[in-house]
Formats: sequence, C-alpha cells, structure tokens
Amino acid sequence: MEKRTEKLTKLLDELNLDALFLTDLYNLRYFAGFTGTTGVGLATRKGNFFYSDFRYRSQAEAQVTKMGFEFVEVSRGSLKFVGEHAEKLGLKKIGFEDHNVTFSSYQTLKEVFKAELVPIGDKITYVRMIKSDEEIGFIKKAIEISDVAFSEALKIIKEGVSEKEIAGYMEYIQRKLGAEDRSFETILASGVRSAMPHGVASDKKIQKEEFITMDFGAYYNGYVSDMTRTVYYGNNITEKHKEIYNLVLEAQILGINTIKEGIMSDDVDKVVRNFLTEKGYGKEFGHGLGHGIGLEIHELPYLSSVTHIELKENMVVTSEPGLYFDGWGGVRIEDDVVVKKDGREVLNKSNKELIIIEAK
Repeated sequence: MEKRTEKLTKLLDELNLDALFLTDLYNLRYFAGFTGTTGVGLATRKGNFFYSDFRYRSQAEAQVTKMGFEFVEVSRGSLKFVGEHAEKLGLKKIGFEDHNVTFSSYQTLKEVFKAELVPIGDKITYVRMIKSDEEIGFIKKAIEISDVAFSEALKIIKEGVSEKEIAGYMEYIQRKLGAEDRSFETILASGVRSAMPHGVASDKKIQKEEFITMDFGAYYNGYVSDMTRTVYYGNNITEKHKEIYNLVLEAQILGINTIKEGIMSDDVDKVVRNFLTEKGYGKEFGHGLGHGIGLEIHELPYLSSVTHIELKENMVVTSEPGLYFDGWGGVRIEDDVVVKKDGREVLNKSNKELIIIEAK
C-alpha cells in the first residue's frame, strides 16, 4: 500500500493549517490504513498520529504504522487526550471534517482543542478522486465478483421467486467469491416496482412479462463495485419494452463514450440528458448520470448538474442513465468506467444487450 502522508502534508500547506483532525472512517482507511470502527487521526508536520483504545491495539498498530502514522492508545472516547497532545505539539490551526461532524461533536471539539478550528469541506475527498493502479486493481476485482453474481442470478430467476431471494443469492455468491460485504443494500425491482430507482428487494414474487432491474455491488479489500442490469422475464415482450430498453442502452453507451480526461463532470450528464430529452423522455430521467466510486459507493466527482469537476486520468465513475414510468416499469443500465488520458476503459464485462429469460 502506498504511503499517503505526503498528500496530507500538501493539504496542510494548501490550506495553511498546522494539522488535520481526521474522523471520517473512509478517510482514516485511505490515509492511515485503519479498517476498524473506532479511532481518530491527527496529521501534522511533526508527525501523524492515530488514536484508538486497547481493543484495536494490535490491529491498528499493524495497519497504521506502515502508512506513516504512530499508534497512540487512549481510553475509549478520550478526545481530551488528543486535545492535550495537540496543545503540546503547539498546533494553532486545526482543520476538521465538517461534513462528518455533528453539532454536538463540534461543541466537544471546541472544548477539547485550544486552537482555531477550520472546516475543510470536500478538500480531503478531492484527494481520493484520482485512484492509484492498486486501487483500480481492487475495484476491478470487486467488479469481477459482481459480474459472476449477475450471471449466477440469471439461473434462478423464475415465476414465484421473490426479489429478496434473488438479492440474497447474489450477495451470497459475492461473499463466496471473496467479497467482504455488499457495497450497498441490493436494489432488485421487478414489474411496476422497476419504476422505483431505489426499489430495494421486497417480498414481491417475480411474474411473467416484466422487467427486473438489479443494481448491486461488492466490497473487495475496502473498494466497491456498482453495476446495474435490467432483464426481461417472459415470452411475449412488447415493442415498448424493447424500445425503452434500447434507448437506455444507447444513452448509457453515449455516456461512456463522452467520458474522457479534460471534460467537465456536469457536461457528461448534459450530453446524455439532451439526448434523452430530444427523444421525448427528459422528464423520465430524473437522477444524475453517474458518480465516482472507490472506498465509498458514492464519492466525487458526480456526473450531474450539481458538480463541476474536470475529469482526470484514473478517476473511476459510473454511467447509469434510467427511464422510469410509474405503473409500468423502468430500465437502468450501469457500468464502472476508468477515465484514461485518451478516453476510457469500461470495467464491467457482463452483457448489456437485452436479455430475455423465457418463462417455462
């Protein structure tokens, strides 16, 4: 694992701070290598410190030391010690992760630190946007696992099987292949429920002549995959089902082909949105085109109107347009894509052409 302490020092210079106080578990994993659930970090020019209690002593010592952090054992919940340590080090301006801190935690920090507290917004997460080759390797492995889970799930789809059963089976296959966990709650929405972009798996049974949308992923070594496929179950597919499916596929490929170094994140979304609007389906595409993935399932940059970030080599983003019709159903297709100097690389290998599973 590469050391990332240089990136922290650079941030201290850029933000004119004496220290960064790290509380977000994803950032602690990224910079300090810590995979537990309790601990905080302090990055300074005089050294980097990670504080946790005796339960994590051996784990944290092994993980953080090789990332350039010193492990400091404190009693559970003892921020007071961190404040005293910061005072001893003479730290006057300390940046904190305001997105990760509740109001009551902030009140505690003000009592604990005898220093000026500076909110740093998204500055730390910006650092995580460009992935190393090692990180991309972990994401690829997570995607390979999800690709297999998808092909295995197709084998158990039949009338009367519940959405939860299919979702559970996919999660089981991912675990069996080495995933630590699912990367988010599996979305499995069939029939009219496929019009719900976030329709998590329910007790609904699969019926003939309906779309089934599967949006799922795996965690591998801390990194996520995120893929969506929509399939048709039945023997009498309508022209409308085919038309909507192929339109979403065309939009999804257009999104992928628009991704390249140098383009702005919101412009990728705009290209696909304009295409679907021209086809008369602008209002049925109600969410952003995609988002960054990495340690988190949703991270910067967002391919949507809300984020204006220039895409750079080795960012990993999704392209996932969808069209949704209340009372009828919907289609979404999603791949994970690495931004390259001269274009992009699609990481998912699963088929995207319309799959029709015949009802026996």
